[in-house]
Amino acid sequence: MPTRPRPYILVVNGRKVRQPVFVIGAPHSGADLLTRTLKRTPGFHFTVGQPSVLSVVYAFARAPSISEGRGQAAAKVLRDAFAQAWQVTAHACLTCSPECQGAVTRPAAGTCVDERTISRYGDASPALIYCAEGLVDAFPDARIVQIVRDGRAVVAAMLSDPQELAWFRRGVANVDSEFPNPLFGVETEEDRAAWPALSAAGKSAMRWRGAVHKMARLRNSLSADQLTTFRYEQVITEPQATAIALAAFIDGNLPKIEVPHGQKNPESWRRQLSPAQLAEIEKVAGQQLRRVGYGGYRNAGGYPAMARRECRRSWFSRFSAAMISGKWLNACGLLPTWR
Repeated sequence: MPTRPRPYILVVNGRKVRQPVFVIGAPHSGADLLTRTLKRTPGFHFTVGQPSVLSVVYAFARAPSISEGRGQAAAKVLRDAFAQAWQVTAHACLTCSPECQGAVTRPAAGTCVDERTISRYGDASPALIYCAEGLVDAFPDARIVQIVRDGRAVVAAMLSDPQELAWFRRGVANVDSEFPNPLFGVETEEDRAAWPALSAAGKSAMRWRGAVHKMARLRNSLSADQLTTFRYEQVITEPQATAIALAAFIDGNLPKIEVPHGQKNPESWRRQLSPAQLAEIEKVAGQQLRRVGYGGYRNAGGYPAMARRECRRSWFSRFSAAMISGKWLNACGLLPTWR
């Protein structure tokens, strides 16, 4: 394993950046649920979609070759981007994404956080997963929070999102010029050959599959103290237990995770996807769906009913250091069975 760079001192708003928290996952995997909670956590300055970060993240995501073999340089670029994004100014709040702005109540001419109370930083910008290794190089003490969701639900959500569908336009999907291409999930020559004939559902499934592979590699390379994984279905059914687990992982005091009514049905994809779309998703990502625990289950959570009942019955008694190491999450069916 390559050695990590030496700790880098970054000071923003007069405070040293310490153990920043980054939330990553495939598009529409539920990062917004954790983002809203972290935005409301006392002492946290949590951003989403700041232009300085998006420009760098999307550049690295679309052309990973520009950062390959340039670990230190890429890390510096990321640190500089976040140093700018985390500056607390009214202008910075105005340039944040609607998701970020809607997470907290902000005065008309004010900022979303009191600069004097900041002790921790974090970010959950889209496509952050595609430069996760660079984040750890840039911030060796970072805490990475992964969230995984049923790929069929992810595909259904992506198909209703014009911004995600825009990635599939001709001239945007650079699968021929950039190979392999993690952003589009194109990992093999077979993937690249199949890409042009896939529908939007199939391409979305390939993106989800690529993100799952990416998360598996991260889990194998980072310690349980630095990376944890949550399952979307567990977040919406057990928000209190999830908040406690997340708080323990990042060493913070989190408020309650609020789940909007429209996100409480984890199997809405069943009425949104056609049989043809489901068949294509199965062809592209069926193996990965089953590998992470989603194939064939019919209970509402998308994971074994026995694990769900056991989780509800005994999560409190089993809440200990084992949870942070991942044992508790795995026992409750929260962790994907990576291979």
